[in-house]
Amino acid sequence: MALLAVLPAAHAHDPSAWGGAFRSRDFGGSWLPSDAGIYVGAAMALSIHPRDPNHLLYATDTRLLRSRNGGRDWQPEAPALLQGPVTAVAFDATGAGAAASSAAGVFFMREGSPWQRADTPALAVPARQIVAGKVPGRYLLAGRRGLFLSTDHGARFARTGNNELPDEAVLGLVQAGTAVPLTLAVVAGQLWSSPDDGGSWRRLSAGLPDGRVEAVATSGGSGNTLWAAAADVVYVSRDAGARWSPHGARLPEANTSVRALAVSDDGRLLVVATHRGVLRSDDGGGRWQQVEGALPVHLEAGLMQRDAHDSLTLYAGFALTPYAELYRRAEQGSNLLSRLDPVSLAGGGAFFLLILIAGTWLARKLIRGSA
Repeated sequence: MALLAVLPAAHAHDPSAWGGAFRSRDFGGSWLPSDAGIYVGAAMALSIHPRDPNHLLYATDTRLLRSRNGGRDWQPEAPALLQGPVTAVAFDATGAGAAASSAAGVFFMREGSPWQRADTPALAVPARQIVAGKVPGRYLLAGRRGLFLSTDHGARFARTGNNELPDEAVLGLVQAGTAVPLTLAVVAGQLWSSPDDGGSWRRLSAGLPDGRVEAVATSGGSGNTLWAAAADVVYVSRDAGARWSPHGARLPEANTSVRALAVSDDGRLLVVATHRGVLRSDDGGGRWQQVEGALPVHLEAGLMQRDAHDSLTLYAGFALTPYAELYRRAEQGSNLLSRLDPVSLAGGGAFFLLILIAGTWLARKLIRGSA
């Protein structure tokens, strides 16, 4: 009987044992695994179908997964193309298509058609983030260096914002559902906004620490309220980014690296993904607490995704390996793949064939000698 009492604990889910995605139905108060039954070392990105909250695309450190029942079951998506770390994924504005990125390139699909390779500049791969544009068929892609735009359902991406944005990696990209539609980007610690789906950009800086912005988010209400995390403080703007002011108390630990931010429509609940788990405030930022229980408390949280279908539903993602290292490995893989050409592939094939012939000859010689 004592052995039976011990067995359930031995097989219970230990959230600290691996990364993965978790879902909350109460804006971060309680969490449950959303990828139960599969091993995931790192949750890289998650996209929710704009018309069906149970239809999910999930980018992990090893593959792209799809679920049509809210994460109860997952199936590999395009395994022949999207192999290895998948760093970004997004449904388009209507859900009729999707785009995803790995170290091997950027890929797209339209409803009823298979995944195909996109025509993408080398600096776009691997993407850190992909978001759907306001106009159906448009995507914005945060590349290895620079921002890229597709206006043809993901078939081709071209550099955008060349004359305004710094020539650095885009670390955050958000489509703000404000009264005046805005796209928000975090580049080199600065916050930028675009009123035309990524065509032109201007810097938002009034009240924000220079070069310290880490994450940005939007909330409901009047439609003009934006939020940003910078230098251990959450900032708010109630005029679509024209002016910013500190909101609530500082985060509990100095030099906290914020990866993502989510704020409830009324501004009372704030949740941040950090380099050491998830922090939450239920009093508008007055007090911050580490979220424990089902969530890993010592792993880096790099994903915080709101569900547009339900204002209280959040997804959080964790990684066993720091996200910076995962992106570095993906970038190295991209560089190695970009060096492959028909001549090098033919040379590798010839070398493999030579080894095979030599091995066959040696095996026959040994068999004859033993006879």
